[in-house]
Amino acid sequence: MFRAPVIASALAVSLMSGAFAADAPGVTVTEIKVGGIFPFSGPASSIGQVGKAVMAYVQSINDRGGINGRKINYIAYDDAYSPPKSVEHARRLVESDEVSFIFSELGTPGNSATAKYLMAKKVPTVGIVSGSNKFTDVANYPLTTTSLVSFDTEGRIYAKYLTKALPNAKYAILYQNDDLGKDYVNAFKSILKADFDKKVVAISYEISDPTVDSQIVSLKSSGAEALVIGGTPKFAAQAIRRAAEIGWKPTILLNYPSGSVGATLKPAGLEASTGVISGTMMMDPTDSQWDNNEGMKNFRAFIGKYMPGVDISDNNYLFGYMQGMLLEHLIQQCGNDLSRENIITQARSFRDVALPTALPGILVNTSDKIDMNFTQMRLQRWTGTHWDQFSEVLDGASE
Repeated sequence: MFRAPVIASALAVSLMSGAFAADAPGVTVTEIKVGGIFPFSGPASSIGQVGKAVMAYVQSINDRGGINGRKINYIAYDDAYSPPKSVEHARRLVESDEVSFIFSELGTPGNSATAKYLMAKKVPTVGIVSGSNKFTDVANYPLTTTSLVSFDTEGRIYAKYLTKALPNAKYAILYQNDDLGKDYVNAFKSILKADFDKKVVAISYEISDPTVDSQIVSLKSSGAEALVIGGTPKFAAQAIRRAAEIGWKPTILLNYPSGSVGATLKPAGLEASTGVISGTMMMDPTDSQWDNNEGMKNFRAFIGKYMPGVDISDNNYLFGYMQGMLLEHLIQQCGNDLSRENIITQARSFRDVALPTALPGILVNTSDKIDMNFTQMRLQRWTGTHWDQFSEVLDGASE
């Protein structure tokens, strides 16, 4: 179990307006309790690094004195990417820890499992780390906002790219057999329409599978010239490595959750990964083009102080850092009204927020109709040593 340190002391503050209202659980004069659920262990533990970075960023906020006089007591638990554990931890956070809201819960299966319970308890789930298209439905998820470009939007971007780059080719899709992977398949169906069945061969894997070697061999035999990977880093790395081992050299498009040098490309082999394309909204911490960028300088300094020794090429740490900045922005924007109603209202009221480590042109905008923090990406290609961004800012409607 991972848990952020409980705040033992806090700053005194002056007069308050709504902090002690009956509808502001988890809030006192000195702190606000926020919950998180991450796969710190299990088959998707590589993306659990996001949670560790969120926790470290919260510590940096508290070291600066907190926000509006309150420190953040961020309580994070490990669900090992297991939905029953996700539900268990959600109940604990709400009923025992009495958090104000859930922030950055990671994983489509876990978020799917806890959504009904959290809505029934009227607990906002802000900045969830899932791109599942269902969570973008504001009417059905009125207390939720997301922090990934939806898998549907990302899949549409990839499908449109391939229809231009390889218009006459067959495409292979390796996808995780859950909402995460299926959204990529459905995105290709929406773009290719009647041509989908003749142009695409799609094979799934289970999160419990030891490898995807057999799937890659089968996909190669289809004659596909492109391979789209819609899954998590462990299996994406296996897929890239296995394709290289059997001499298959398709154009590989790697989904954002697996688009990490440290978590995916290094285990796959940096040389074997050369040419891989992925969409992103973040700078690459290892890319020298950002060496003089103030936002990247601050991130590297943050890692040196709060997470020394971690692999900075693993962009899950940078994503968690950006999540922490969004949490800070949200609480600041709420001012002294930390009721659950205002938390979700403000989470849906971000206006042109330019995070300092987001790629130029990528902005965070939400509204009562758009609950996605990110809706834009740029395509980048791995050169063997760094990512080369080669597209403009794209979204699901881009041609």
